[in-house]
Amino acid sequence: MSRPLEDYALLGDTHTAALVSTDCSIDWLCLPRFDSGAAFAALLGGPEHGRWSLAPRERFRTESRAYRGDSLVLETTLTCDSGSVCVIDCMPIRTDRPDVVRRVEGIRGRVPMRSVLAPRFDYGSIVPWARTRGGRLDLIAGPDHLLVDADVEFDLSDPEHPTADFSVAAGDAVDFQLHWLEPWNAAAEPLDVKNTIAHTTDWWRDWAGRCSYDGPYRDAVVRSLVVLKALTYAPSGGIVAAPTTSLPEHLGGIRNWDYRYCWIRDATFTLLALLEAGYDQEARDWREWLLRAVAGRPEQMQIMYGVDGRRRLTEFELDWLPGYEDSTPVRVGNLAAQQVQLDVYGELMDALHQARDRGIPPDPNAWHVQRALMDFLEGHWRDPDHGIWEVRGPQRHFTHSKVMAWVAADRAVKAVGAFGLDGPIDRWKRLRREIFDEVCEKGYDADRETFTQYYGSRELDAALLVIPDVGFLPAGDPRVRGTAAAVERELMRDGFVDRYPTTPEQHDIDGLTGTEGAFLPCTFWLADNYVLQGDVATGRAIFERLLSLRNDVGLLAEEYDRDNGRLVGNYPQALSHIPLINTAFNLASTHGPAHRRGGATTDDSS
Repeated sequence: MSRPLEDYALLGDTHTAALVSTDCSIDWLCLPRFDSGAAFAALLGGPEHGRWSLAPRERFRTESRAYRGDSLVLETTLTCDSGSVCVIDCMPIRTDRPDVVRRVEGIRGRVPMRSVLAPRFDYGSIVPWARTRGGRLDLIAGPDHLLVDADVEFDLSDPEHPTADFSVAAGDAVDFQLHWLEPWNAAAEPLDVKNTIAHTTDWWRDWAGRCSYDGPYRDAVVRSLVVLKALTYAPSGGIVAAPTTSLPEHLGGIRNWDYRYCWIRDATFTLLALLEAGYDQEARDWREWLLRAVAGRPEQMQIMYGVDGRRRLTEFELDWLPGYEDSTPVRVGNLAAQQVQLDVYGELMDALHQARDRGIPPDPNAWHVQRALMDFLEGHWRDPDHGIWEVRGPQRHFTHSKVMAWVAADRAVKAVGAFGLDGPIDRWKRLRREIFDEVCEKGYDADRETFTQYYGSRELDAALLVIPDVGFLPAGDPRVRGTAAAVERELMRDGFVDRYPTTPEQHDIDGLTGTEGAFLPCTFWLADNYVLQGDVATGRAIFERLLSLRNDVGLLAEEYDRDNGRLVGNYPQALSHIPLINTAFNLASTHGPAHRRGGATTDDSS
């Protein structure tokens, strides 16, 4: 049986990330970057699919686990009859290669330890050739090469499971360091492990210290910002949705997707979180990634891209992996990249507007891109699409997509009116009014007093909770209040909001059978609705309930399985940590992201 996701902590070097369990086993790590093949893939199978264990040789318990302050340097205390040790894990911020550093420090007694370093390249499918060279462990197969420096020797009597047995006494330390490099490059100078850990700690503390939030939820906000930074691919500025693939939305189910890519859907939420917290450079980098990624013909704009902006994200299945909790298939790539989602035009236009509105110096090419996107949207906003949730069923006229088309027109109008940019403002105003009127006529069920998932349907959609946030209608409008009430009535269970109705029989909506957990951003959006309506106490209560789902080191997954009381979905999930940051700011100030974003766009809907 797989470990609960709550058992895992995150390590990262701003190029890739690892997941480490409470018993100090690295069960997931893609090298050399987020979307590379996994060298350790036990998370989606078992030990035979690659892991690096480091633990006492006798029965032990995990006494405590925590990051050093606001860093991503992890300290885990393990205790057994012989004594106690502290295992310190980190990935140094990337310079020229990915490294993993592990140090075992003796606390009490003399503890017999064992390290089994058994990578399996290409997602657990390739057993590398293991050898020792000059006192170093060398693991190589095809394009992958791991070089290991350690204070102890590895036994290669079982070459598929290099093992190091050693003991650590109180006051002693044993160091390990793993380096990835190309097979044709054998040069990898060893690190000074103690200094590397200290430097990595200081780097994260300095970065986290720039956070401008000073409210009651500072620890949660800073940890979420650190997660966002760890999910950033530094060379491009792109931020992946999660460092994992195929962690199921329902245990044992088939809703298993690859999230190691960058979604346009998350653009505005990400930008506002970074700007609100004082990370202007990261926001600029994200904007530049957006502009590079979408460059080209507007009709070719995708909903997601690779970390370097690549577009071909071919989806295929890894049939040798049994999946997390036997949840198959395990997928690499994402077919949804080929979908039509009209909402992304609004999300991109909004992100660029918010960057301009918040003082990020304009890119001279940005407005040219926006003009081209508007030309396309004017002729296609009435087209059906797959919607924000990437349903694999038929295209429909999703209400949220039309609302976001309105957002695109609204931000175009404001770009001309507020910033003096050149554009057909009168035409765009007419377009904005046309979309607004159609949404209110065809996307609203007057009898039930709620907006619906798509034109003519009775189903609800939690994505419509963002209507006041984006400024389509104010939070106090009866249609907004009615929609929030309907979502609570029909999509909320045990205090958590589903994206839309998902019962085993309701596969006609998304083309898939099976259910899913509660998608956590939706519940954050409900909290924002209450805050915008002035009911801060209820919004705060919902927010604090969500905070209680974080694991011991402050991480959230994509969804929450209410029946089993477990986090599910890809982990840690950027789009769960991003609204955490934004809602914390909304609770702290009437000038939080939702107030700024919505309030800036409600002055003229004609």
